[in-house]
Amino acid sequence: MTLVIAHRGASADERENTLPAFERAIELGADYLELDVQASRDGALVVFHDLVLDRLTPLHGSLHARSLAELREHAIPTLEEVLELAAGRIGVMAELKRPWLYRRHDIVARTVRLLDDDAVVLSFSRRAILETRRLRPKLRTMQHVSVGVPIFRAAGAWAAGFDDDRVTPRGLAKAQRMGLETAVYTVNEAARMLELQQLGVTGIFTDRPGLARATLPRPPG
Repeated sequence: MTLVIAHRGASADERENTLPAFERAIELGADYLELDVQASRDGALVVFHDLVLDRLTPLHGSLHARSLAELREHAIPTLEEVLELAAGRIGVMAELKRPWLYRRHDIVARTVRLLDDDAVVLSFSRRAILETRRLRPKLRTMQHVSVGVPIFRAAGAWAAGFDDDRVTPRGLAKAQRMGLETAVYTVNEAARMLELQQLGVTGIFTDRPGLARATLPRPPG
């Protein structure tokens, strides 16, 4: 079975990384919610992708320069709120975004402490993946690979995550030979989903989990 991973929720239907986007992804039958963890100025763990607020809110400048109260006014949820929404309903894949920016807020340790045992921690940061494995050895990790982050850095992780613009069948096969599960982001066309399924990809990150669910149905039983 190829897992349907709702990229920032059902972000083709609702504003990404918001409670409505995550609720919609659950309604559409996704297997996992993917979300991005950062920290507010006052240290709250919040769910938002960009470093700056301009693209998705009326606010300007860096997210980490704003207080939780300011971010709440623009529907930016806390990690705790998203985990409460997901509990018992859907799996969670939490990406640690640029964790070095938040060392004083101990973002890696605080995030992994909140996650259920069946969650997955993702990051481009090898250091964050290693810290997660040290703190929660049984928690699954996914090392994103890309330019400057070669596949061998994923050794010891549960899975490698690949950018669909750069992934190759050879790269996927190499990861699979290393004993890694594989996932590809971000895929929004049915034909490409089927192609990746044929290549044995474990999971597909998509803004359109409803399309993915219809294209990649669960096996009977």
